Amino acid sequence: MNVIKYPLSTEKSIRLMEAENKLIFIVDRTANKKLIKDELEKTFKVKIERINTLITPEGKKKAYVKFSDETPAIDLATKLGLM
Repeated sequence: MNVIKYPLSTEKSIRLMEAENKLIFIVDRTANKKLIKDELEKTFKVKIERINTLITPEGKKKAYVKFSDETPAIDLATKLGLM
């Protein structure tokens, strides 16, 4: 199962990345927080502090991923081509 679908690159996500060291991903609707965390940590070799999820009115699931201080979100965003 492909848990992470794609990262979001919106004004809000860029602001969150700079201010709070967070990135926003669209994820599989059936994925839980632990699954999302494990997948991100394994794929990108990063440390994650916390994940908040929400389901949008369009039925997509967003994961707000807070990275630990030793993992700058901007580095991952650059790797993913968001910057």
